[in-house]
Amino acid sequence: MGNICFSGSKVGGSNSNTPSTTTTTTATVNAHHNRRSSANQPSTTRVTSRKQEGSHCNKQKAKDNHKQPRNSQQHVKNNSRRQTGIIPCGKRTDFGYDKDFDKRFTIGKLLGHGQFGYTYVATNKSNGDRVAVKRIEKKKMVVPIAVEDVKREVKILKALAGHENVVEFYNAFEDDNYVYIVMELCEGGELLDHILAKKDSRYTEKDAAIVVHQMLKVAAQCHLHGLVHRDMKPENFLFKSPKEDSPLKATDFGLSDFIRPGKNFKDIVGSAYYVAPEVLKRRSGPESDVWSIGVITFILLCGRRPFWDKTEDGIFKEVLRNKPDFCRKPWPTISNSAKDFVKKLLVRDPRARLTAAQALSHPWVREGGDASEIPLDISVLSNIRQFVKYSRLKQFALRALASTLDEEELADARDQFSAIDVDKNGVISLEEMRQALAKDLPWKMKESRVLEILQAIDSNTDGLVDFPEFVAATLHVHQLEEHNSTKWQQKWQAAFEKFDVDKDGFITPEELRMHTGLKGSIDPLLEEADIDRDGKISLSEFRRLLRTASISSRMVTSPTVRGSRRS
Repeated sequence: MGNICFSGSKVGGSNSNTPSTTTTTTATVNAHHNRRSSANQPSTTRVTSRKQEGSHCNKQKAKDNHKQPRNSQQHVKNNSRRQTGIIPCGKRTDFGYDKDFDKRFTIGKLLGHGQFGYTYVATNKSNGDRVAVKRIEKKKMVVPIAVEDVKREVKILKALAGHENVVEFYNAFEDDNYVYIVMELCEGGELLDHILAKKDSRYTEKDAAIVVHQMLKVAAQCHLHGLVHRDMKPENFLFKSPKEDSPLKATDFGLSDFIRPGKNFKDIVGSAYYVAPEVLKRRSGPESDVWSIGVITFILLCGRRPFWDKTEDGIFKEVLRNKPDFCRKPWPTISNSAKDFVKKLLVRDPRARLTAAQALSHPWVREGGDASEIPLDISVLSNIRQFVKYSRLKQFALRALASTLDEEELADARDQFSAIDVDKNGVISLEEMRQALAKDLPWKMKESRVLEILQAIDSNTDGLVDFPEFVAATLHVHQLEEHNSTKWQQKWQAAFEKFDVDKDGFITPEELRMHTGLKGSIDPLLEEADIDRDGKISLSEFRRLLRTASISSRMVTSPTVRGSRRS
């Protein structure tokens, strides 16, 4: 493929009559809004071409290499189809935003534009500060969902306010004709521009790790706030300034959405080269952001896309069927740690993929970093909540498995334990558990449930959770199996042998009683794992018990308050 431009087609299923376009600017956030399809009904895949698509490449690259998939097409709205006399929903809506934009800001030069509005540089009249302003026309918000999309974007920007790697939101205004979203002005250019400016379009490993670390922090924070970005790509990360050490800022939350535990997103959105397999299968969640960051990391390190074809369908087939090529140059010269990191992000099964918080604990990313920078992992909190629902035998089996892990396998668990153990006394108290679970915003955990969860994890009944107990409750079994199948077999067999005292290859009721210390009938424990009903648990039955005990963190969806498109 050579040195090619990496921007890809935008994918967005839609049954709305308020279509989207994408706008590229190098000074501020992209100025587009994207419509999405119903979460419950199949939608026609739509790929929207990028405006100014040659702007990221020099003229020769743009001419020779920057080609969209052949079946990409720009969706253009025909406003004449609207019934005359009907007032657009946006014009009829009071958004509740401040009404004094013109008194406070002066609009300057145009930065970019999309289907629904324009992005400008503006000046704060009171202090002379320059900002970016996205001005969205109310008359183009024809249907209620278009209004909801604008409100949602403002809500998302407010939720992420203060994060050092997210474009800062200042305020939202409105008047009779427009909504104004006032944000931080980023003048350092897109990450994509910086990639293409590098020799062979490659970053050094050290510089790539710095960039990836910042992207992962954004993803982890989004997920903890109940958000999925859903369009992570180099074009959607801007540098604050042209300075060498400028922070990276995430932008363009036009496809982002709130999640709800227990469900999945069912619409296909994102950009073709960065879209995760589960998105194409219509059952995606926060893990799709991590896949996209894995694709970006691959590009940063080698200057090529991991999945490429001339057509959109061809790209999708590559994503669903093939694995990235780590044999082609320059991969043989790239560190094993970097390759391990990318491979663990580009895992097709989202249950086995590293989470954003886990990826921050990976040695390649955290070299020289501080564990205190790693946020809570929503999958860890999910596993903690799920542990209380497991049968006693599953809990015992997971504790046995946890005791077989080595220090390398425990690294991310230690980071998470440290994040919850606020007073650093080596144990997690009821109050610390309550504070941690309260940070997973999509869940509203009742106080009584927190106590129930702690008691389930607290195997020695001292009222506190120590590190081994924590590990057992937060294991990602699918990850252990995916990352090293040989090691996984050794682990679960070692866990089995902790029960199988006489080493005959079976766990008998007597051995179960001996290991668990339970009094009374052992039959309920035995029956759950004893599939063939022979009165004992075999190696394969024990392995199945461990695998079914692992919790899928893909339990998310968009909420049901998105109008007629969601039911």
